[in-house]
Amino acid sequence: MKKLYLIGGPMGVGKTTISQLLKKQLNNSVFLDGDWCWDSHPFQVTDETKNMVIDNISYLLNNFIKCSAYKNIIFCWVMHEQSIIDNILLKLDTSLCDVKVISLVCNIDELQKRLLNDVNNGIRHRDVIEKSIKYLPLFSKLKSIKIDVSTITPIEAVNMISKL
Repeated sequence: MKKLYLIGGPMGVGKTTISQLLKKQLNNSVFLDGDWCWDSHPFQVTDETKNMVIDNISYLLNNFIKCSAYKNIIFCWVMHEQSIIDNILLKLDTSLCDVKVISLVCNIDELQKRLLNDVNNGIRHRDVIEKSIKYLPLFSKLKSIKIDVSTITPIEAVNMISKL
């Protein structure tokens, strides 16, 4: 049976880093970052673009699921609302998959520290800090496995995820 990992969390928590490491640890794996399906300038959030990104994500994930070369499919994205997770899963053929929905979380101080580091390195804009902190409590309401990455390394998080 294939494994499908849906990894969510606020911006700056380490979703991409952890997902890339997980891809390298698991055999026959493929990784999709939801941000790659909606990388535009200017970034526009409308009903049309929100529907488009879910369609893009679903199309790619279904192709990965169908492909016999892949046994582990890893997807990460912010996914701060249950409806986002549900809408993606609704469009996927997961009949041959063990689906693991995971939320990476951390404490506010650690999240601020990570985001500020990204801002100082020119990776993110400062306005993302407030937005990400505002999203943080939303993850506790999701039907997901919570992994607190406040005090663990990305490799430790990967080891936890790979045992699920």
